Amino acid sequence: MFGFRPDGRRLKDVDPLVQITPYLMPMRCDAQVFLQHKMDYEKAARYIAEKNREGQKITFMQIIAAAYIRSVSQLPELNRYIYNKQYYARDNCSISYVVLKDPQDNASNEVTARIEFDLTDTIFDVRDRMIAAQERIRTAEDDAFVTKLASILLKIPGLATVFTKIGILLDRYGLVPASLIKELPFFSGLFITNNASIGLNHVWHHIYNFGNVGMFIGMGNVLKEATVESDGKVRMKRWLPLGMTADERMCSGAHYAAFFASMVKYMDHPELLETPPESVKFDFGGKYEYHVPKVKKTE
Repeated sequence: MFGFRPDGRRLKDVDPLVQITPYLMPMRCDAQVFLQHKMDYEKAARYIAEKNREGQKITFMQIIAAAYIRSVSQLPELNRYIYNKQYYARDNCSISYVVLKDPQDNASNEVTARIEFDLTDTIFDVRDRMIAAQERIRTAEDDAFVTKLASILLKIPGLATVFTKIGILLDRYGLVPASLIKELPFFSGLFITNNASIGLNHVWHHIYNFGNVGMFIGMGNVLKEATVESDGKVRMKRWLPLGMTADERMCSGAHYAAFFASMVKYMDHPELLETPPESVKFDFGGKYEYHVPKVKKTE
């Protein structure tokens, strides 16, 4: 309330042409734009195979997550969100995604992981944080907080409607407790949906009006296409399609262009993510830093 939120700080020096957009498009669903990128599957697969021979297991999702985090470390404008037509700098770099409770059973319960990263994280740090979160979810005897909350609300007719309306109202004025925000996947900079893991094509996922997720990336089944090489020869090439949905109000088109160019560079060359960035840029004039302790390395 009054410009203060438990997960960010209000920005007052945003470009006027950018700052006026929430008045024209007050809801996230008004402002969502759709992009598509075909990640070079073969480049990433070769990198993953090389790391596997070195005893370092890496996945495609971890490469995408690490590319996003590294890009945010250089372009913090993409980690903003909007409430009541006002801009906020997020005080964390967070990613949410769905985890199967039993990875061997597609019919098992889905649990959402929300993970906070440090902007100095390497691809190995990102991998370790994601593995640690997945292990906590899969070894936990009790259901996750969000699952238990939903179960309780649905037991009493009308309670879910009342609770969500109150939650939306509290969220609007920044009164949702920080402890609750850390448990809910709706409060993160990026949400990744891995449709390829269940044999589906990529999607362009809608952005939730509740919470402050500013970007969705949907991974799909690998595609095979005929490609003309530089020497004029045609060969079959494999691509990992990514459907991207973004809140266009967050920043200027130039910032978006630079951000996606950065992500493409790191997805094509994940070896660049093995070392921390030389420097990190924080929003809010660089005055509001945030850091997350490293987790124990996976052997």
